[in-house]
Amino acid sequence: MGPSRISSSTVARQQRQFHAICLCLLVVGSCYVSQSQADEHNHKYNDRDEVVLWMNTVGPYHNRQETYAYFSLPFCSGQKSSISHYHETLSEALQGVELEFSGYEMGFKTDVSRSIICMVSLTEESTKAFTYAVKNEYWYQMYIDGLPIWGKVGERDERDGKFYIFTHKKFDIGYNGQQIVDITLTTEAKEELKAGAHINFSYEVNWKPSTVEFKNRFDKYLDPNFFQHRIHWFSIFNSFMMVIFLVGLVSMILMRTLRKDYARYSKDEEVDDMERDLGDEYGWKQVHGDVFRSPPNTLLFSALVGAGYQLISVVFCVIMFAIVGELYTERGSMLSTAIFVYAATSPINGYFGGSLYARLGGRLWIRQMLVSAFTVPVAVCGTAFLINFIAIGYHASRAIPFGTMVAVTCICLFVILPLTLVGTVVGRNLDGQPDFPCRVNAVPRPIPEKKWYMEPLIIVLLGGVLPFGSIFIEMYFIFTSFWAYKIYYVYGFMLLVFTILTVVTVCVTIVCTYFLLNAEDYRWQWTSFMAAGSTSIYVYAYSFYYFFFKTKMFGLFQTAFYFGYMALFSGALGIICGTVGYVGTNLFVRKIYSNVKID
Repeated sequence: MGPSRISSSTVARQQRQFHAICLCLLVVGSCYVSQSQADEHNHKYNDRDEVVLWMNTVGPYHNRQETYAYFSLPFCSGQKSSISHYHETLSEALQGVELEFSGYEMGFKTDVSRSIICMVSLTEESTKAFTYAVKNEYWYQMYIDGLPIWGKVGERDERDGKFYIFTHKKFDIGYNGQQIVDITLTTEAKEELKAGAHINFSYEVNWKPSTVEFKNRFDKYLDPNFFQHRIHWFSIFNSFMMVIFLVGLVSMILMRTLRKDYARYSKDEEVDDMERDLGDEYGWKQVHGDVFRSPPNTLLFSALVGAGYQLISVVFCVIMFAIVGELYTERGSMLSTAIFVYAATSPINGYFGGSLYARLGGRLWIRQMLVSAFTVPVAVCGTAFLINFIAIGYHASRAIPFGTMVAVTCICLFVILPLTLVGTVVGRNLDGQPDFPCRVNAVPRPIPEKKWYMEPLIIVLLGGVLPFGSIFIEMYFIFTSFWAYKIYYVYGFMLLVFTILTVVTVCVTIVCTYFLLNAEDYRWQWTSFMAAGSTSIYVYAYSFYYFFFKTKMFGLFQTAFYFGYMALFSGALGIICGTVGYVGTNLFVRKIYSNVKID
């Protein structure tokens, strides 16, 4: 098979892959637009319309994910029992949102003077509950018109060591036209916690006109001094300069080295067979008959690559939607969008995983499709299921309800699986024919001994150092936004860092693969995937440093939650980087072997 024919078929295959991605992304975008237009809350009120105060959760300040229902503490609710609307989505249930009606009477632009909500007589049990909450710095969260509000349960007097609870909530609500644009909560009136005391809980509401526009009402929750700090800008600039340096270095080394290799191989073709047999030939050309041999565990390999294509699409789409739609302003919208996009991009998984499996000679395509479709969902659901046991034992709001589990299972069985099947069938038929530049020998070539640092294991461990170095500063900001009380909103930075990570991963993996092939070791498929994917090892190791030195988390539930979901995050990042590394390396290997005449 000649080089010209190889290149034309490769270009045709790449065009089909590009068209498949564009079609899936177009479907995702149109569905997302229709979903965003179907919001039932328009955030507009007439005078004296009902304004609902939702009580969400309460929990220790340093353990953000360890939350409990607000009324799990012996608080009392208001007198009003009826409500005109209620809203809770799948993502809110997965995030442990426990919206409960407060019973507080509120009307748009209607001031409420200091009013008694109820009276609580403290028993020994309720006193211990409140004291434990104050001792562990419990905070509660509420919502009004989608805006989060935080308040402290109480505090300890350092002078006398007594525990006090705040009994009065003062709401200062700003409005602009018919919309609520600002809410400030002030907790007042400390009462000592002691058994037998009678505590009156009260509230008041003051409405004030505001010049804040509705689209900017979330700005007060953002922290530009943190996310747009000079260190953040410097890290982006530093990573960008590293990319320029790395791309230039890789290009120069490979161009000069490959030019010498091509010249040497062209000279070797001029000698006769006896001289070639007696000559000292070495290098990547010697493994041309094995370089495109199918790797071991082909089914798992193709499934991971297919899942990687899907995760890359999900990350890109969610980042773009977050930039355009400001998803952080709506409760649970980020997770809802991620779930929706993941389900909608399942054909991408099936297409690339199924076509790769077919090109590698795989025959168990149904099994491969099942593994490809359920690799990520099973890992996520399995981790969540184990953590759920701990959450149930703690009676935490993070315990996922049975109905939510059924809903997620239905999405996997009736949405993700059929779409993955469609993508697999299309991929096998359109892009499943092998078109390797070189024939594969019937008998594998023995792999010669080489230096210890050229072994695949060493290459894998070293391959993730530079990619991790390009993103570890951004990891700090992402970790802080998720595990602390920060709202991540600089998704332009995230897109830039994701691009930098992609370029660095490809460059590093190509260099690693070149050295491996030059040592006449043709086991490059898994090596390229794992070398790039080893970035996740360093990210997970960094999560240990962050846990012990940057947080004050404590307790079994929060620790299991942290390390469980950090393992999922690191694993997903490893699959993404591994896919990027393999795809870039595959193009490089095809290129160098299609430009050399093979006898």
